[in-house]
Amino acid sequence: MKKTIIQIYEVQRPKEAEALIELGVDHIGSVLVDQAKWKKPAIRKTVQVIRQAGARSGLIPLFKDPIKIFQAIDYYQPDFIHFCEALSPFPGDQATVVREYDALLSLQLDVKDRFPQIEMMRSLSVPLPGLLQANDIEKNILRFAEQFAQFSDYFLIDTLIWNPEGASGQPVPGFVGITGSVCDWSMAKVVIEASPIPVILAGGLSGENVFEAIVSLKPAGVDSCTQTNALGRSGRPVRFKKDMKKVRRFVEEVRRADQ
Repeated sequence: MKKTIIQIYEVQRPKEAEALIELGVDHIGSVLVDQAKWKKPAIRKTVQVIRQAGARSGLIPLFKDPIKIFQAIDYYQPDFIHFCEALSPFPGDQATVVREYDALLSLQLDVKDRFPQIEMMRSLSVPLPGLLQANDIEKNILRFAEQFAQFSDYFLIDTLIWNPEGASGQPVPGFVGITGSVCDWSMAKVVIEASPIPVILAGGLSGENVFEAIVSLKPAGVDSCTQTNALGRSGRPVRFKKDMKKVRRFVEEVRRADQ
């Protein structure tokens, strides 16, 4: 029986990590949101708790300074480092992306050289369904996958919100993720089938749609952040606070799909 990897973000506290491990979560990810305050003892303890329990810890740095990233990896020692810069697949953005690509690739090579024991996850940006130029967009995503595959251990497909005005439509400018929206599954399926490395599907996944996602797309793993967060008084998801009932249902639906 195939066992789909279950990955949950954004977990910053040891107690929350322990609760997720009890529910059967395989990968637990934490996030460094501030380059100036990258050293967080609570997150370090969270990573240690995850390792001791036999699960796998991931770390997203929401900054791009290589020296700070190296320092963070050395301090936290996660099982994998997750790079989620928003690589735009839109044809009009390719000149900018090509310039960024060299720096991103160089960073991954340096990380592998300095920390050979730590795996790397690279996010691939897939837009919302129903956009024009779908064929060109899909080709660009596949090209990114081909270029990064040999330097990555996993891909994670996440939802890119495109803003025609040119300003970032992402919750965190310059990075892809935490939109709570489902990406174009037809494009995602093409990437999953073409990729030579395991692909984890993210983007708006919850207990309501993860069964269908696994059955339809057959990813190596599934990831949830926003849709398994607790809700605040406004009814909006609260970052860094999981709703364990939502996570439990998510896990149950994944295992049902695996049967």
